[in-house]
Amino acid sequence: MANKITSMSSLATQICSEIASIFSKPTAPHPPALDLLVTELTTTANQNGRVFLYGVGREGLMLKTLCMRLAHLGLSTHFVFDMTTPPISSADLLIASAGPGGFSTVDAICSVARSYGARVLLLTAQPESGSSVKHASVVAYVPAQTMADDDEEEEEEEEKEKSRPLMPMGSVYEGAMFVLFEMVVYKLGEVLGQSPEAVRSRHTNLE
Repeated sequence: MANKITSMSSLATQICSEIASIFSKPTAPHPPALDLLVTELTTTANQNGRVFLYGVGREGLMLKTLCMRLAHLGLSTHFVFDMTTPPISSADLLIASAGPGGFSTVDAICSVARSYGARVLLLTAQPESGSSVKHASVVAYVPAQTMADDDEEEEEEEEKEKSRPLMPMGSVYEGAMFVLFEMVVYKLGEVLGQSPEAVRSRHTNLE
């Protein structure tokens, strides 16, 4: 049992270390993603705007966790394609993710949001070449491995160690998203003056 616990602890440490290393990588000329997200969300909250979020696959799941916490912080938040999602307007913010640079659905939704005057914050690991970038008002660069460079990374890993990568495919990017969003929620709660009690009071009681 002790060996299994040690093994679990070791794997967890390695995974967390790999994700943490993403936040020490330079992002210039792009501002730090944390600062950008907090600034955009604060501005939207101060002008009584709403926050819309969208992503595909596991990226979308990470954005749903952020959507939930933003609601707990008192913002009007909506995940695109939910049945109760209202129309977007010029006072609103769309946060979308395209880790590998672009997805057809993300491109289309960002384009529609911009056509209605909303600001679009795009999270991506490909800030210079992705198809979704051209639809963004601001770009939050998360310098993590995604499906776009997975094959290359795996080939290098195989040459070095002939072993499976610890976090395959886009897991590093998606893990970084979760950690980034936790930092955003912490900082934004401070900026908006939201106490832990106020945040907790907004959690659903229909469970």
